[in-house]
Amino acid sequence: MTVSRRQLALGAGALAAFAALPASAFAQSNLSADDRTVLQQAQTYLQGLTSAQGDFVETGPGGQVRRGKFWLQRPGRMRFEYTDPAGLLVVSNGSNVMRYDPRLEVFRQVPLSQTPLSTFLAREVRLDQGVRIDRVTRMASGAYAITARDSRRPNDGQVILAFAGNPVRLQEWTITDAQGARTRTQLTTLRNAPGLAASLFQLRDPTRRPGRN
Repeated sequence: MTVSRRQLALGAGALAAFAALPASAFAQSNLSADDRTVLQQAQTYLQGLTSAQGDFVETGPGGQVRRGKFWLQRPGRMRFEYTDPAGLLVVSNGSNVMRYDPRLEVFRQVPLSQTPLSTFLAREVRLDQGVRIDRVTRMASGAYAITARDSRRPNDGQVILAFAGNPVRLQEWTITDAQGARTRTQLTTLRNAPGLAASLFQLRDPTRRPGRN
């Protein structure tokens, strides 16, 4: 069974923000030299985030809260394991992104290249291609936030990426869709995790039964 980009994003909101980061941003006239320095710093950080794990809290437009753990290994692999609601899984094996909801006993998959996750899980992460940067906000503490949208579809919504400044660390993001609905994802922990097991990024269809077509 296949699934649309929107349906899959709803099950993996913790990485869907990167759909808005596919116009050369650094060359935009509204950006100062300091803004461009911040963007380059963010891009360098994200490019270096090749193998990591942590915990997240996702707050949806209606105030509903989802929690879970995640693992990623670029290029192409990630796993989001929700503990609330329990059992919900979103896994990319490098070729396909699979989503399993045990409450509904539904398994779906779509090619990675057709999902929002492909930008962030690419071998090379770029913030200077296909992006319109609306705002770079810098705080005295060194923290900063980048407000961006897809330059090809600017009315589809925006994402705000928030980073700690020293040392640089992705802290959270907030997605606002075309209808104005906001989803906030906070990374409560994030750490490098070399040597992740390959089994984390494998998911067989749990709904298939022996002898079932």
